Amino acid sequence: MGRIDLYLVRHGEAAAGYAEHRDPGLSALGHAQARDAADALLGRGLGEAQIVSSPLARAQETAAPFAAALKTAPLLEPRISEIPAPDEALSERSRWLASVMAGTTNALPPAQAAWRRALMAALCERSEPTVLFSHFVAINLAVGAASGSTAMVSFRPGNGSITHLQTDGERLYLVALGAEAASVVN
Repeated sequence: MGRIDLYLVRHGEAAAGYAEHRDPGLSALGHAQARDAADALLGRGLGEAQIVSSPLARAQETAAPFAAALKTAPLLEPRISEIPAPDEALSERSRWLASVMAGTTNALPPAQAAWRRALMAALCERSEPTVLFSHFVAINLAVGAASGSTAMVSFRPGNGSITHLQTDGERLYLVALGAEAASVVN
């Protein structure tokens, strides 16, 4: 099998922060970013690509304009969702995520290490060109795997950015990083 193209789209700006809501949809700006991402994907000639989305609302809402343009619905894939946080109060989530993001993949707690392995499997299993609507940490871990980095944060993909990877079924390869923007855990 040759290499398969994967386009990882970071969801648009969420209507609420990580410590405010467990599954927010998009803000007005986020909806505009979703439309811009759809236009960029269509401009790349990806009208035949499979569409896969995290089941979280902000990823699904980001996928919606592209899926509508192709007159299809995205396949929901929990393995490309946001990193699973411990089941604790929302107010503690930001502190937890900030500490995890400052570390390496080697230091991930068992549940998050299992999630990372499942994420990599979900990406490497793709057998046709695929556009995947996902999240900051998931995209960073994919880029880290492709570039050989164990850092949790390799770059700062902006909302609606498109990162191009490839897979040969066994590993990931970096083709191009998406546009970067400042991101804060809030």
